[in-house]
Amino acid sequence: MDERDGRLRVVDFGVVRCPPREPLVLRLQRLHREIGDVIQRLQPDEVAVESVFSAANAKAALTLGHARGAVLAAAANLPVAEYSPRSVKQALTGYGAAGKGSVAGMVARRLGMAEPPDAEDAADALAVAICHGDARRAEARLARAVQRRPR
Repeated sequence: MDERDGRLRVVDFGVVRCPPREPLVLRLQRLHREIGDVIQRLQPDEVAVESVFSAANAKAALTLGHARGAVLAAAANLPVAEYSPRSVKQALTGYGAAGKGSVAGMVARRLGMAEPPDAEDAADALAVAICHGDARRAEARLARAVQRRPR
């Protein structure tokens, strides 16, 4: 994502696909390498990720935690902002328990896309980016308001 004239625009998005039967360590290496390649190619100023959440399935939660660690390691030299899944949903739809379809629809609407991204993971990542962009603009407005306030 990039912001120009106060509007967010998509620079690029996608999903890293790993064969599900591939050993976890190889999937994590692939994820780390591909995210590192994207960071090197696009040169972002910062990274935003979803924070850890609890899942009903402990094994799935552990695997997601490993994947998140691979992404954070790839972004080690950049500032990282974290947002809970609930806060991302709240920021995009106004409802913290919104379904994936509602979030994907708002992603498409906010970014001027004809259709939501095909991959749910891509829509989720764009939602985190939009949430972060909104948070950064709100922080900037607050800082300007504090500076203008008479002492």
